[in-house]
Formats: sequence, structure tokens, C-alpha cells
Amino acid sequence: MRAGIETETTHRGRLFSVEVLSFTDAHGRSVRREIVRHPGAVVIVPVLDDGRLVLIRNYRIAVDDRLWELPAGKLEAGEEPPQAAARELQEETGYRAARIRPLTAFFSSPGFADELIHAFCAEELTHVGQNLEPGEEIEVAELARGEVLAMIADGRIRDGKTIAAVLMWHHFSGNAR
Repeated sequence: MRAGIETETTHRGRLFSVEVLSFTDAHGRSVRREIVRHPGAVVIVPVLDDGRLVLIRNYRIAVDDRLWELPAGKLEAGEEPPQAAARELQEETGYRAARIRPLTAFFSSPGFADELIHAFCAEELTHVGQNLEPGEEIEVAELARGEVLAMIADGRIRDGKTIAAVLMWHHFSGNAR
């Protein structure tokens, strides 16, 4: 972090904390910024052997809506991203992957948060059953690549991490299937 920044933690919760940063900018003006500190997350593109993708419909209380998403979740303390991807995949979709490979990593919203999301592709899937956390209302759907891309194009998929991960996977996997 840059020198001369004063930091005050104003909130410490289970998922994230909030800091207020105070500093003087290059023009000598006093500046205050609120920053969400997040431990990082994973998002997974689960690909079935026939090329269909496994998506979920997930109720999100923050927007009071059921969103189409890829499975995803927060990194637990000391957990490496590939292990978190395997855990979240099984918890939310009920699938276990024989192969999980990295796609990319990106900041979710760097204007106010430091959350880094690690995107993975999960292949060679075996269904073993969901293990949902309390409060999760998740339905699983298996959709063709073309349908998922159409859902992004027409706005049925509105979750940014899902859009980014699907498009990265589509780009790197070619247009087959």
C-alpha cells in the first residue's frame, strides 16, 4: 500500500471487512475512501462430458432475485483456490471433478473492493450430491453452451463473475460443441 495512508477498520464481518482510508492526493487534497476487504473467491465453469455446462439458480437476498450463476464461493482461511473450487463445486452442484484447471483471475469491483476471483474449469464430472449451507436455495441446471451464451446475450444471466468466466472459458476452449 502507498505510504502516508491512514487506515481505520469500521466493520469486521464474517464475509468481509470495511476500511476507511485517509490520505493526501498528488494535488494536496484530503481524500477518504471506503474499501471492502475480501479474502477472495472462486468461480467454476463445470463442463459435462457432452459439453453442457452446469449452472445454478441461486436466490440472492441483496438483489431479492433468483439469478443464473456458475457455482462460486469465498476462500476459507488458509484454503488454496483450487481446493475452494472443488469444495464449492460439490457443495452447490453436487458434482465432483476429476480435473480442475485455472482459467484466469480478476477483481470483481476494484473501485471499492479488493476481492480477487479465481476462475476455473471443472471437467470429468461425477454426480455425488449437493451439500448446501444453511440459507442456500440452489437449483441445478445442465445447459448447452449455445443456450448459456444466448442467456448472457439477452440478459437472463446478469451475474458478472458468471459472464466473465463463461466468456473466458468459451474463448479458450474454442467454439466446438
